[in-house]
Amino acid sequence: MPLVLLVEDDPAIRRALAHALTEGGYAVCPVDSALAALREVTARPPAVVILDLGLPDMDGADALVMIRAVSDVPIIVATARRGENDVIRLLNAGADDYVTKPFSAAHVQARIAAVLRRGRSVPAGSQLPPPLEVGPLRLDPNTRTATLHGQPLPLARKEFDLLTYLGQRAGRVVPRDELFVNVWRQPFVGGDQTLDAHISLLRRKLGETAARPRLLRTVRGVGIMLVGPS
Repeated sequence: MPLVLLVEDDPAIRRALAHALTEGGYAVCPVDSALAALREVTARPPAVVILDLGLPDMDGADALVMIRAVSDVPIIVATARRGENDVIRLLNAGADDYVTKPFSAAHVQARIAAVLRRGRSVPAGSQLPPPLEVGPLRLDPNTRTATLHGQPLPLARKEFDLLTYLGQRAGRVVPRDELFVNVWRQPFVGGDQTLDAHISLLRRKLGETAARPRLLRTVRGVGIMLVGPS
């Protein structure tokens, strides 16, 4: 039974979400502060953390950084901040996913299931695909490492998954809904900024912009394509 560390200072939300998650088959450890969350992460490592940003003792974004410094546990941030820059900042700080308030318990459970599926190890004896090379970009699924022009390219887990999926289909426009289903393991919901935020982060790391793309090409109304520079 996966253990969910629920970090939420609102008693009503904490009780309701803990109840729903328990009914959904999860063990839940509810806490109401960042410091309590840090203690639990080190003392009883959870399978996933749901982290509210509006905590009484510390800004949730700072708590995110502190948790990430001591653990690679998947972290889903619960936030009322909807701007792309806010989302990018949270993903850069180490969040694996996010939900925006108000949200339903079913939505949170879907996000939890998705990050847990992504974290499953590859069965013994199975083979990962060989390294991918697209122009100056090289991705190795065996070691989950990436290089650009021969230099290490630091990528978060979801950034690597997204870039690898696109790399395996280099030269083809991949629809947004296909990316959500196969990378995030959930249906595409219109208005969700998750994909846009990750593409924006990847562009920065690849040294390009939306106005002057080199490797990542957006085809308006269709999807994303990874190509070698022309």
